[in-house]
Amino acid sequence: MPINTQNQPKQTELERYLAHFDEFCRSNGIKVTHQRREVYREVLQTTEHPDVETVYGRVRQRIPTISLDTVYRILRLFEARHLVFRTGEPGKRARFDANPKQHHHFFCVKCGALSDIYNNDFNQIRVPQDLENVGRIENVQVEMRGTCARCCKEKPAVE
Repeated sequence: MPINTQNQPKQTELERYLAHFDEFCRSNGIKVTHQRREVYREVLQTTEHPDVETVYGRVRQRIPTISLDTVYRILRLFEARHLVFRTGEPGKRARFDANPKQHHHFFCVKCGALSDIYNNDFNQIRVPQDLENVGRIENVQVEMRGTCARCCKEKPAVE
């Protein structure tokens, strides 16, 4: 399946993010390897929010010797260091997002599509003071669920 190039970072922007990735890894004691860089590139360059198997399949086209276990371990490391974020429907396959821009998500309950939403009003949401007692909140992200425009246009199957 071709990569969705709509809303994909321009090559210069992608390279800038990869340079930031390299610097982040070096300053945090993470060895920068070709495999790690390619896994990060794969998650960063798509808006699809791929699952582990999708990342593995795409990276394997460039690095045929990479294993699925290696991709799992790399993504767990990246998630622990907040380089990628796990998203998607609870109870389903984990999907990953490396988009460094502040954004939110829309999840289609019919087809499973996951879309990035950029909205300044959502970015301005303040955490209610009584929630601060729960712990230190580092990120507020809005997730909306509904039926995407493509699914809304589809005619229901005739029974």
